[in-house]
Amino acid sequence: MGSPLTKVSGVRWGELRDATGAGAGGVPSLLSRIAHGDEDTARTAVEELGDALCALGFVVGEATAPAVPFLLELAGSPQVACTADLLELLESICRTEQWHSAAASARNRAHAADHRRQTGWEAAARAAVHAGRSVVEGLASSVRPEEAAPARKLLRAMDESPPFR
Repeated sequence: MGSPLTKVSGVRWGELRDATGAGAGGVPSLLSRIAHGDEDTARTAVEELGDALCALGFVVGEATAPAVPFLLELAGSPQVACTADLLELLESICRTEQWHSAAASARNRAHAADHRRQTGWEAAARAAVHAGRSVVEGLASSVRPEEAAPARKLLRAMDESPPFR
């Protein structure tokens, strides 16, 4: 495997909002800390990314879907020290349906239309996780139980939470 994150600069992070509504310009730095930091640095960066990409563990933002391929790349990279943490974050992203639930429960159509953009973020994020299934399957067959168990858990989540239609 080559150097991780070679395509991260191709995303216009500064134009995207994270799950909290803040600018997503810090996402590349956090990804880099995961790729190149020691275990404590990487775990802290995953926590910070979790807050930015999947706030409260169930709300995604417009920067979530573009970040998912990099999370998958890092999870599949042998030099990354926090694979289980990345897989747990990906599971949370896969299971999100906050915006779809809010749109479905909206009493009037005008309010439901307010959620159209957010439901798109949610659908794109879940689809991005599903697109990385082969990476997760590879980790699920790992001889390292600290990787295999959370990968199998993510595969179950993917089966239980298919892409939105």
